[in-house]
Amino acid sequence: MSWNSYVDTLTNAGIGKAALYSRAGDSVWAQSSTFNISAPEIAELVKGFDDPSQLQASGLHIQGEKYFLLRADDRSIYGKKGEEGIIAVRTKQALIIAHYGPPLQPGAAATTVEKLADYLISVGY
Repeated sequence: MSWNSYVDTLTNAGIGKAALYSRAGDSVWAQSSTFNISAPEIAELVKGFDDPSQLQASGLHIQGEKYFLLRADDRSIYGKKGEEGIIAVRTKQALIIAHYGPPLQPGAAATTVEKLADYLISVGY
């Protein structure tokens, strides 16, 4: 299965845009065509898994938009802006980033992304 098929799996489940990066954020493995995240935004996100203080202070930034930080730990980071949100989950080797909006509800989006992360972890990624 190619990395693009995982992005397709997320978008087919109602996630608007998604991307897979290396865990360090230095390599894009696959992404939706309209989901271009800048290098500084990726660096900010990757750092937030180990030290969320900057995200707590100034929010999460993806594609030039600021999201209010809802959750940040060593596995998952969630951000929200109005009815839209960002879910980022880090596995052993990968970083999954997903953007959702209506009609998908935050809980359903989180479940979808977290299940993909669990699967990748189970197969060594």
